[in-house]
Amino acid sequence: MELKRLLLNKIEKITKKIPDPIDENHSIAMRIMCPEYSLEVQDVKTFPITTEHPVYILFWNMEREGRLYATIKPSLTPFSFCSVFTDGEKTQLHTHDYIELAYVVKGEFRQRILGKDVRFQQGDLCLIDKSCLHQDYLFCQKSCVLFIGMDHAILEEGMVEKLGEPKIVKFLHDALMKQKDVQQFIHFKPKRDHDPRAEQLIEQLITELEANDIGTKYTCKGLLLRLLHLISTEYEFSLTDQQKKKMRWLIYEDIGDYIRTHYREITIRDLVDRFHFNEDYFNRVLKERSGKTYSEYVQDIRLAKAMELLTDTKMTVEQVAVSVGYQNKGYFYKIFTAKYHMTPAQARNKSRNR
Repeated sequence: MELKRLLLNKIEKITKKIPDPIDENHSIAMRIMCPEYSLEVQDVKTFPITTEHPVYILFWNMEREGRLYATIKPSLTPFSFCSVFTDGEKTQLHTHDYIELAYVVKGEFRQRILGKDVRFQQGDLCLIDKSCLHQDYLFCQKSCVLFIGMDHAILEEGMVEKLGEPKIVKFLHDALMKQKDVQQFIHFKPKRDHDPRAEQLIEQLITELEANDIGTKYTCKGLLLRLLHLISTEYEFSLTDQQKKKMRWLIYEDIGDYIRTHYREITIRDLVDRFHFNEDYFNRVLKERSGKTYSEYVQDIRLAKAMELLTDTKMTVEQVAVSVGYQNKGYFYKIFTAKYHMTPAQARNKSRNR
């Protein structure tokens, strides 16, 4: 909670106490918050002209009396902006020519994305692709939202491919970067209450953008790498039905690869620690894709390997059983015979007589 208070105090200072305020007629004002002016027009927001870096943060600090305090970091000249809004007012429908990651520091935040209202709670994040139509709601309540804009080159340079479990995060990367004609967004929710790690990284990111020196560009890339790694492994994320289907297939492939590599000593707890889902989820994915439970899936892999060792090596049956993960010889005989309708010795003899 101390970190939260320090972060909010920093945002309060950044958005309200900069000595050079700008009014609503300033050229950058419409870039910060453009009220809805047409139901037909779709604005395209480009990267802010106030920064030369591939990363920036737009700060929104909303008050109960209907005032929005905002600024952008980094900026060639520090400034603060204040706008009065009515409760429930929306911004103009728009897209970006860059990737945006929104983070709710305090309160609630709501967006209308692809024609659907999406509510975000404190601690949630939303990753929006370059072509996704959306608009923001402004409500008369205390809330604070940060919009982190990222030049697509940051992701294209290979950052995301190095995060988390490769196939899972590759899916996130492909969903946002490769499917140019598909409008998509991903809503991330923390798995644990009061997890301070995202706030720590964002606070460091703000500090770097305030410094805006020769190393800022590179340090910010590193901090974003850590932040994207965190949300891709430690956060729940909601997907469309099509995305969920593809995601489950990728997870199934990852689970299968991991089990085939570690089949001798694998436990379902190992999968939980590795992939950050609960035990029931793995059983559901395996049952959906293979028709087998986790235990049945592992057993089939072990017995197939046992058959291979029996036919291709001179190991004793006992050695084979231990090699594939079974210390109990009697149990190994039982399940092997049930699967192949022959004993391990019969299987070996049959292969030699071919």
